[in-house]
Amino acid sequence: MSVNPSWQLLAALILMVAMSVVASRIGHFKMGRGMAWAAVRAAIQLFVVSAIIVAAIAHLWSSALFVGAMFAIAVWTTTGRVGTRNAWAWSALAMASGVIPLLIIVFATGTAPLNGYSLVPIGSIFVGNMMTGHTLNGRRVFPALRDNIATYEAVLSIGLPRSNAIGMVLEPITDEAIVPALDSTRTVGLVTLPGAFIGVLLGGGSALQAGAAQLLVLVGIVAGQAVTVMVMNAFIRRALLLPRDLRARLRP
Repeated sequence: MSVNPSWQLLAALILMVAMSVVASRIGHFKMGRGMAWAAVRAAIQLFVVSAIIVAAIAHLWSSALFVGAMFAIAVWTTTGRVGTRNAWAWSALAMASGVIPLLIIVFATGTAPLNGYSLVPIGSIFVGNMMTGHTLNGRRVFPALRDNIATYEAVLSIGLPRSNAIGMVLEPITDEAIVPALDSTRTVGLVTLPGAFIGVLLGGGSALQAGAAQLLVLVGIVAGQAVTVMVMNAFIRRALLLPRDLRARLRP
């Protein structure tokens, strides 16, 4: 199976974008135009990135720079989505705490060779999924804190510190951001054939090699997101990683 740049590809993409726009209008979504723009932007970015990857992947140092640039963009994107650009360094640290140990494990054990051809795809998958975990957690946790100010203040009123008060609000939802990754891992091969599996097959690898690569990715994503969310919540409890409005409202 291969997909080549052609008018057939263009036609398929146009029909898919039209499908998303029509669905958004019928469903009264607020992101109708955003879906179309996302498709156009993705096409431009992939064209540019494809050219960059060809040059970067040949050397380990340039591959590391490429993954570092992806990480910076991921931090900028997720902090904008959850409103924590004012605390971007803490967001970056939370995400790095998930990405870096995974890369060390993969390459230190010799599971994959330490070169650009391994670092770029593996690093990009881990970075992208730590961004997703951070975004999902922020979009669940911060609204919960806003909606439960009364609970927060009640805990403070009995003499407990701010970290305990924030933790009381977070406790019922601390692991919700990891649920999608867990579901993907539980249903792999039964419901979906994820990207790493298909990529290895398309690259000429055997089904066994494809399965091994996908297992490495899925287990790594769950482990990395667990660490990222854990560290992120620890920073939130200490009021280090909060949007500006919550930083002002959650006073000790």
